[in-house]
Amino acid sequence: MCNTPTYCDLGKAAKDVFNKGYGFGMVKIDLKTKSCSGVEFSTSGHAYTDTGKASGNLETKYKICNYGLTFTQKWNTDNTLGTEISWENKAKVNNASLIGLGYTQTLRPGVKLTLSALIDGKNFNAGGHKVGLGFELEA
Repeated sequence: MCNTPTYCDLGKAAKDVFNKGYGFGMVKIDLKTKSCSGVEFSTSGHAYTDTGKASGNLETKYKICNYGLTFTQKWNTDNTLGTEISWENKAKVNNASLIGLGYTQTLRPGVKLTLSALIDGKNFNAGGHKVGLGFELEA
């Protein structure tokens, strides 16, 4: 489930042919590694040889595959910090900009707890969103 490429990764290898290795007047470096605990580190930097300006960024990513969670932290040389928490395969959006979220946890065999939410994407600040809680017992 965690090995499925995202939409933005499709065709990435073909795009990299034109984006990597052709930095005229620029020195560029990209490094990626993964720790034994599953944290991915990627950093990139480039320096322009004619102006001497340099910039770079650092990104860490940690995935919890059982829950479909991904935590991403980003930091660049402009001192911009960013954090992103994404929850894969748990949201659905329809043509009316209604966003549905759902999560089901099996507490024990035959007992399930379900949390759900319906958010109006067009009128996000207006309120009127719905939240649900379900408790299911099987005999």
